[in-house]
Amino acid sequence: MKKKLTIGLFGFGVVGQGLYNVLSQTQGVKAEIKRIVIKDKTKTRSLSSDLFTTDKEEVLNDPDIDIVVELINDHTAAFDIVKQAVKNGKHVVTANKRMLAENLEEIYSLQQQYGKSILYEGSVCGSIPIIRNLEEYYDNDLLTSIEGIFNGSTNYILTKVFEERKSYADALAKAQELGFAETDPALDVEGFDPKFKLVIAIAHTFGVFVQPDQVINIGIDKISETDLKYAKENNLSIKLVARAFKHGNKVFGFVAPQFIEQQHPLASIRNEYNAVLVEGAFAEKQTFVGKGAGSYPTGSAVLSDVSALTYGYCYEYKKRLQHEPLTFSNDLVVEAVVSFEKEIPITIHDFEKFKSGYAANGKQLLSGLVSLEKLKTWSVLLGVSVVLAPNAEFKVSAREKVSVLEVA
Repeated sequence: MKKKLTIGLFGFGVVGQGLYNVLSQTQGVKAEIKRIVIKDKTKTRSLSSDLFTTDKEEVLNDPDIDIVVELINDHTAAFDIVKQAVKNGKHVVTANKRMLAENLEEIYSLQQQYGKSILYEGSVCGSIPIIRNLEEYYDNDLLTSIEGIFNGSTNYILTKVFEERKSYADALAKAQELGFAETDPALDVEGFDPKFKLVIAIAHTFGVFVQPDQVINIGIDKISETDLKYAKENNLSIKLVARAFKHGNKVFGFVAPQFIEQQHPLASIRNEYNAVLVEGAFAEKQTFVGKGAGSYPTGSAVLSDVSALTYGYCYEYKKRLQHEPLTFSNDLVVEAVVSFEKEIPITIHDFEKFKSGYAANGKQLLSGLVSLEKLKTWSVLLGVSVVLAPNAEFKVSAREKVSVLEVA
């Protein structure tokens, strides 16, 4: 690997501009951007027009370009770029979590086949170096769980709703204005964005490749005034939590909002910040906190991958080799609080174990243990809100027995 690397960049949006700026201000990374591929060359930009092109082949077929950095919104086009770049002998850096999540096993195979690195630290939790830590620091630890706030825009929205009493709509609009929210807000508020990130994290935590449609995601878009009232009366906050954990030879993972007690490590994570909680047999519980959205945080994570390539770094996917193959499962019972319009046919008999409930002002609120699959079915109904209970109890349902898990 030569000491100074030449970059071909796809996309010059929020993250692309962030990468350009942090690279220009960093003396330690020996790399330069030769060409930037964009859609609209007529758009006024702060850099010389000679740096831009609309022809992707100018980057993909340029023998002087060592690294392709892919930072576009189109996940299908992004995967085509990644495949062609690797086949043309170039390393790739990307932050496209949907593209990665949907194609991660093939991306793993491409790296093995062509001997080129595809790095994506910026795809999970912005500035938090979680993937590199899972690969290197925890390379020999027997990890049991990973969870946290994986989406900065929903955390920003919930912070504004709870602390500044803003409406959900106003908080979402501000998140989009600041560049925290995705172009399609549904990716954030319905829990798809943290799901994509969780899929990537599962591969590096447990060595399991999971398709996104296998992972259940429940967002914050249905959180009701009843939920907010319940939280405030019980001194709780609400966070959108992504989590995965191992039990026996199975891995469980899902995304859902949860009531959080004030002493919980996630309670103090505000605005666009993310947090990741990792638990292993040897290192026990550790917490990582950093900005998860925005131009510079994600740009700096992308730059860290570029820097890693200057010394020939690659992911080894070590967890795939450390134990017997694991399988992914949704066969889980979780403790949740469900609020809904009184005419919706949800009853205490739908719960594996009913704990409490009350009705007021045309709304009902029931709490107890319920299957994860049923929660997902309820969460898409109009007038139904699903939030996990504080310190929620989880049970793995097996044909022979039901075992209680100690998961925060």
